[in-house]
Amino acid sequence: MPIFPIELHAQQGQAAGGDSISQLLTSLLPMAAIFAVFYFLMIRPQRKRHNDHLKMISELKKGDKVVTSAGIHGTVDSVDESGIIKLKIADATIIKIDKVAISQINVQ
Repeated sequence: MPIFPIELHAQQGQAAGGDSISQLLTSLLPMAAIFAVFYFLMIRPQRKRHNDHLKMISELKKGDKVVTSAGIHGTVDSVDESGIIKLKIADATIIKIDKVAISQINVQ
C-alpha cells in the first residue's frame, strides 16, 4: 500500500499504459493550437511587413520623396552601396542617413 499520493499516482499510471499517451496528447494539443494562433496573428504578418520594408528600401532611387522614421521629409539625393542615403531636406541642406531609417516613400 502506497504511503504518499505520488506513489499511488505512479502505480495507476503504470497500470493504465496507453492512457498516458492520450493524456500527453490532450495536454500538448492546446499548446500547439495557441502557438499556431500566435504564428498566424503575430509572427507571420510582422515577417511580411519586414520583407516589404526591405524591398522598398532596395528600390530607392534618386528623386524619391521619402519620410524617415524620425519624421523628416525629404528627397533622395543619392544612394550609396554601403547603405547610406544623402537626403535633401531643404535647398542647401543635405543630410546622410542609413537606408533602414526610411519609413515610407511618398508618391506625389
